[in-house]
Amino acid sequence: MTLLPRLYAIADASFGDPAGLAQRLFDGGARFIQVRNKNAGPREFFEQVERIVKDAPRDATVIVNDRADIARITGAGGVHLGQSDLGVSEARRILAEDQIIGFSTHNFEQALAAGALPADYIAVGPIFPTSTKLNVEPVVGLEALAEICASVQKPVVAIGGIKLENAARVLAAGATAVAVISDLLSASDVRARVREWIEVLS
Repeated sequence: MTLLPRLYAIADASFGDPAGLAQRLFDGGARFIQVRNKNAGPREFFEQVERIVKDAPRDATVIVNDRADIARITGAGGVHLGQSDLGVSEARRILAEDQIIGFSTHNFEQALAAGALPADYIAVGPIFPTSTKLNVEPVVGLEALAEICASVQKPVVAIGGIKLENAARVLAAGATAVAVISDLLSASDVRARVREWIEVLS
């Protein structure tokens, strides 16, 4: 079973240069970071990920959104896949044995099905309303999250609208980790905000 820290930070390009964002997240103490840039071409995204992996602390894990090939070539910690991305089994054949796979789910049925796939952790969301993604899936809510966490054997990363003030309720529902974008990246001091999160989640 993959060991996940409670804070799963996402360096999302909609808030700026992912490499710069990742560095601020690392500086604040985040050690598990997903790199996401939906609008970048393959070469640009590859170069961003390559730089982040190169500059990451030795004890940090960098997860590449969508692109198993870029994760493999850059030596990142793994890949995170959505429902419409490359299949988990196909990604497993691309990645090295020690690289991990996360898989997004949006309801109980998808999460249960993901339990049979060679993914290392399951993301579930959105838990609360969120403005970070377009074409958002229906809100899952804490009750359904608790049901999912009690029914799957893999670590669950909760995502979507999670803020410092509601994070404890998400963990109480059984989530292993909370994925955070806006509440970290929209802060005037990202490093300090990361430290606040780590303190609250510890």
